[in-house]
Amino acid sequence: MVPQYERIEVPPDGEPVSVTDAAADELNVPDDPIVPIIYGDGTGTDIGPAAERVLGAAAEATGREIHWMRVYAGESARERYGENLPAETLSALSEFRVGLKGPLTTPVGAGFRSLNVALRRELDLYANVRPAYYIDGLPSPRHDPEEMDVVVFRENTEDVYAGIEWEEDTADVERVREFVEEEMGYDDMIHDGPVGIGVKPVSEFGTKRLVRRAIDYALERDRDSVTLVHKGNIMKFTEGGFRDWGYEVAEAEYGDEVITEDTLWQERDGEPPEDAVVVNDRIADNMLQQLLTRTDEYDVLAMPNLNGDYLSDAAGAQLGSLGVPPGANVGDGRMLAEPVHGSTPKYAGQNKVNPTAMILSGRLLFEYLGWEDASEVVLEALRAQISSGRVTYDIERHLDDGERLGTSEFATEVADRIRASP
Repeated sequence: MVPQYERIEVPPDGEPVSVTDAAADELNVPDDPIVPIIYGDGTGTDIGPAAERVLGAAAEATGREIHWMRVYAGESARERYGENLPAETLSALSEFRVGLKGPLTTPVGAGFRSLNVALRRELDLYANVRPAYYIDGLPSPRHDPEEMDVVVFRENTEDVYAGIEWEEDTADVERVREFVEEEMGYDDMIHDGPVGIGVKPVSEFGTKRLVRRAIDYALERDRDSVTLVHKGNIMKFTEGGFRDWGYEVAEAEYGDEVITEDTLWQERDGEPPEDAVVVNDRIADNMLQQLLTRTDEYDVLAMPNLNGDYLSDAAGAQLGSLGVPPGANVGDGRMLAEPVHGSTPKYAGQNKVNPTAMILSGRLLFEYLGWEDASEVVLEALRAQISSGRVTYDIERHLDDGERLGTSEFATEVADRIRASP
């Protein structure tokens, strides 16, 4: 049965994605699913329709049909409903299980620290998944960008995303300061004068479910390793806890499918068993260096929120354009795909920006639905289009013989390539 909403138009055709086992992500996916889509703010109004065009063509090319259901958040929701995040939007994303969204801008004084964070927390989308891989033709600053092929699993509900902090010169921050200095004994750690104080929660529960998802992904996708990225040498009970709890998951739940790096070197002379995933760890600042100097040695990276934000952006920057890196937010039986980049309001409505990141985010949605063939169709068409040099301005300006296309024209040509392919 298709849910009905008072203020959201539900496509009359198409079927919802349903869940058979949320904990195991077992979905019942029809060939004609209804997929909620939030175009987003700023340039989202350009890239949203462009992504629809390409993803719809890929679905049709593989014998399926997507029924897009427009839902609202951010500026479009304020114009339509007078609020930033309507309850109907959250209900639709929850009930239809999957969705695609463009970038959102949180306005000053809106009552949310971030609309993106609010969506992730309300839907318990605890894993922010950000792949970074090279597509031929992109103007990368690296001399060997093809070696970059990593997937970042960033915890989505704790660490700095918890947003627990107190403003300087308030009664609350003075109470916290007094407790830290007098009750907990850290009487010489906080400088005199105004200070803001925050709390950084990292839990066993939050860590283990993220690392579990990262290891499951590595096993399903034939990846060689999962690296726990942390700053546990300094923050021993938060970041260090993340490391320790991550190893506990690997050692207690996966048997011979997973082996830790310590065990590998101590007992197996550095040779992992065939098809086993190696779990290791790296200090966060060292990992930022290794991402440049030893890129090809890493596959799946799991980490707390702030580390994941820095590291995934650093990986994406090596691929040539902020308009390329995709992302997805995943929970138990739910998924909301979204590009990594922001809304760039100054380019809104100019038919200028690159829709690739939102299209590739749709590719992640396809993979989550089990549509591997449609996912590959999208990637191959994008590869061919970018290699042709007929690209949007962010890429064309770095090419000697490129040809500049608008957002809509670029998407149309990619969709045409899909329809023309065997």
